[in-house]
Amino acid sequence: MTFSISAHCPETGMFGVAVSSSSPCVAARCAHARAGVGAVATQNITDPRLGPKGLDLMASGLSAGDALEVLKRDAPYLEYRQLALVDSQGRTASFSGAQTLGTHRVATGAGVVAAGNLLANPGVPEAMVKAFAESAGQSLGDRLLTAMRAAEAAGGEEGPVHSVGMILVRKEAWPIADLRVDWADNDPIGQLAILWERWKGEMEAYVSRALNPSEAPSYGVPGDM
Repeated sequence: MTFSISAHCPETGMFGVAVSSSSPCVAARCAHARAGVGAVATQNITDPRLGPKGLDLMASGLSAGDALEVLKRDAPYLEYRQLALVDSQGRTASFSGAQTLGTHRVATGAGVVAAGNLLANPGVPEAMVKAFAESAGQSLGDRLLTAMRAAEAAGGEEGPVHSVGMILVRKEAWPIADLRVDWADNDPIGQLAILWERWKGEMEAYVSRALNPSEAPSYGVPGDM
C-alpha cells in the first residue's frame, strides 16, 4: 500500500521523509522526523507509535540499527510492520515483517533508505535511491520529490496512489515543511510537487517570523505595511 524514502542531508543537517499510498492521509500515520535526531517511516499495517518511539531511542544515543533492534524486541505485532530509519550520522536500518503485503523491498544508499510494499515490481525502492543519489546538490525536499517521481516511473504501487506527504526538519524545534495531499483521484505526487514549489519560496520567511518577527519579512497580507 505504500512506498517511502527517508533521508539525511549532511550538509544542512536536515532530515526528511516522503511517503505515498493508495490509502488516505498516509503521511499523518507514516512519516516521522525530529531535528538533530533522525527520521522514521513506519508503514504496511501501520503502527504510528513506532515513529516517535524510534526517534526517542535515537535521541537517547542509539544508532538506527540499535534503535530498530529495540523496536523489534518490544513492539507488538511486528510481523505486520515495515520500518525504515536513518540517524544523525546517516546510518540506516530497515525491517519488513513476515506479514508485509505483496511485493516488498528495501533499498539503501548513503544517508537514505527507501521501502515499499504492494509494489508493482521489486525495483521501485532501488529506483528511488538511485534518483536521490543522482540529484545530489539539490535541496533535500527537491531530492525527495525526485525520488517519488522515480518511484512512479518505475511502476510505483500495484494500484493507483491517492495520498502523499513530505516532512522536513532542520535545527528548529518544528518541521520547516509538513506538506500533504491527503486524498486526490489523480496525480497526488504532482500536486505535492506544486505545493512544495509554493512553500519552498516562502519557507524561510515563516522561520524568520517564528524566531524574530520584528526582523522578519513583511507578511504579504492586505493592510501589511
